[in-house]
Amino acid sequence: MLFAIRAASAQAIGQGFELERAGHHQQAVTVYFATVRADPTNLPALLGLERVLPLLGRLHELLPVAQRAAAAGPKSAPLRALLLRTYVALNEPDSARAAALRWATDAPGDEAPWREWAIALEDAHRHDAAVEVLLAGRRAVARPDAFGVELADLSQRSGDWEGAAREWAAALTAAPAQLPTAASRLAEAPEERRERIVRELTAGDPTPLARRLAAELLLDWGQAQRAWTLFEPTVAAPSPEAASALRRFADIAGARSTPEARRVRAVALARYADMVPDALAVRAWAEAARAFVAAGDRAAAREMLEHVERDSTAPPDAQALAQRALLDALIDDGRLDEAARRLASDTRLGGDDRATLRLKLARARVLRGELDLAGAVLAGDSGVDALAAKGWIALYRGRLKEAQDLFRAAGPYAGDRRDATERSGALALVQQLPVEDSPELGQALLLLGRGDSARAVEALRRVAARLGEGTGPGPGAGAPAVLLLAGRVAARLGSDQQQTALALFEEVVRVDGSGGAAAPEAELEWARLLERRQRTSEAVQRLEHLILTYPRSAFVPEARRELERAKGAIPKS
Repeated sequence: MLFAIRAASAQAIGQGFELERAGHHQQAVTVYFATVRADPTNLPALLGLERVLPLLGRLHELLPVAQRAAAAGPKSAPLRALLLRTYVALNEPDSARAAALRWATDAPGDEAPWREWAIALEDAHRHDAAVEVLLAGRRAVARPDAFGVELADLSQRSGDWEGAAREWAAALTAAPAQLPTAASRLAEAPEERRERIVRELTAGDPTPLARRLAAELLLDWGQAQRAWTLFEPTVAAPSPEAASALRRFADIAGARSTPEARRVRAVALARYADMVPDALAVRAWAEAARAFVAAGDRAAAREMLEHVERDSTAPPDAQALAQRALLDALIDDGRLDEAARRLASDTRLGGDDRATLRLKLARARVLRGELDLAGAVLAGDSGVDALAAKGWIALYRGRLKEAQDLFRAAGPYAGDRRDATERSGALALVQQLPVEDSPELGQALLLLGRGDSARAVEALRRVAARLGEGTGPGPGAGAPAVLLLAGRVAARLGSDQQQTALALFEEVVRVDGSGGAAAPEAELEWARLLERRQRTSEAVQRLEHLILTYPRSAFVPEARRELERAKGAIPKS
């Protein structure tokens, strides 16, 4: 019999919920009332009425059923909470107080009556009254940290950020798992209040958790070293809890991209490695090494990696990670011979890591001008990235035909978009030259690749002069393209070199202006540089000349846009 009643009640509740969800609130109320008449303490039906009656303007009808329910189930916290919320929603403060105090008397030390009362008041937008209730509840349960989370939230909503920080610091003592929530909430503080929050958290003799909270906030606000200074004393003694805190600090620092954040991440990982079992420690040392490399402290990185190298029991993946980080550090530090020896002899690296490191080492060799050694590093590697790198080596040697073949073999997808763009530019240049080999051009391009732009400009001018003196087929062919490149490089330099760039662009237009491909591009670059130097009227003349002289050039649409900008027809972007 009882089972049948409960089954019927459950069926009715399901029906009421479906009606409610479909927006048929009047019918849903009828179902819920019918249910509570048969079962006055049916909580789903009562909660259904609590949801729907206010939508119909009939909230007052909930009070008698809530009172009957509480009387029928005096030990039920959910039913007492429902009655309390109803009194508050109906703005009957004396009745709400009486109900809450009766509940608190029946359940001494229980936080629930006070919390439910405060939540109901906050839902009714009675913020100050909610705070008073929570403070009274704290006194009643005789726990200084009681309701800290709720009071912190209310303080923050009212703009009392220091009060919120104070409450969070107290709450963390009993609920350390709330640290991420506290940090997330306080991180939203306006910039002008942040220093006060840190002072509030660190005043006097702060708890370790309060210091950690302040440290996490400082990390989030871009003060990584100060964050570590605050955090470090809290993990002085090794323990599982300290290790967990270090790992969290390192992870948070890892989300920041500043050198200072990278360094404190590395320091935290190194300390973490000292506290955890060997298997975890090896990986942490390898991670710390990478972080030290990213922070520019290669000496500290090598020290971390030596830990791994000395540990013969380290898992293979950790050893490989450490070796990769060590080779990265050696290459970045310019110790290329040592890196080459290790790369050749180490058996712990995977194939992908080995290929990536070979490319990095080869590029570092190229930047030193060690082209033969760079080529030796990539010998036997037929991957598209290696083919592209070999193409650059051939180009810098002046073997233009070989460079073209290698770039074409590498295809458009080797490296990233910038790599592909640079290769396309190099191909476009050498395809305009009447020679298959030019060591002088290779040396000029190598100077450019090494960042010696001023010397590269002069070297490119000498190459163009030699091409202009040519006596073979198409004498002078290719010289305008080389001069154009020299002008573009010079235009990125200082004022004196920009004057050189203007002269170079003018020369290209003069010598290639009878239909050559370089002239319209040179005139466009000439106009852009004039405009950057605030010589707008001259820039307009050059652009108009380009549009009229080379109407079929692919650069005309760009020239038209530049002309409109120069004339002020559209805003500069």
